[in-house]
Amino acid sequence: MKTISKKTAFLHAAIVIGMFGFGFALVPLYSVFCKVTGLNGKTGRVEAVETAQMVADTTRLITVEFVTTLNREMPWDFRPDVPTMQVHPGKIYSTRFYAHNRTGREVIGQAVPSVSPGLAAEYFNKTDCFCFSRQMFKPGEGRYMPVSFVIDPNIPKNVRRVSLSYTFFDVTDT
Repeated sequence: MKTISKKTAFLHAAIVIGMFGFGFALVPLYSVFCKVTGLNGKTGRVEAVETAQMVADTTRLITVEFVTTLNREMPWDFRPDVPTMQVHPGKIYSTRFYAHNRTGREVIGQAVPSVSPGLAAEYFNKTDCFCFSRQMFKPGEGRYMPVSFVIDPNIPKNVRRVSLSYTFFDVTDT
């Protein structure tokens, strides 16, 4: 049986520590990557007080499209109350989404939002959203969940349509 040299053992330990560090750093690195490239369309969150300082641009309208999807493992129905809205940048709007647990067991879901085009994501801000926390549904329960949002009036003039998409995931066992 061969013995492992100290140099080889140190190299293997360094690789393991390096892999752990890389895994730990992936989430912040991914967030920076998305911000720089505009990928993933993460939305912002603002307080209602901040939105009160915005001046609505009533000279332009932006169409906001609402899209819903479910993770393959998610046993729910999920849909927007309205498929689209016409909004003025700088003005707060509210809509709602309906979800229904089709199972005979309690299910906890987490919605993950995305905005496209990616350029619009930094200008799309929510003051209230069901996606801010996990949603617990009892067996057979259905309910409407609110979303309040504002599009920053500084959004580029060439953006005329924005899609707000939610994907719900079953996080019951996590």
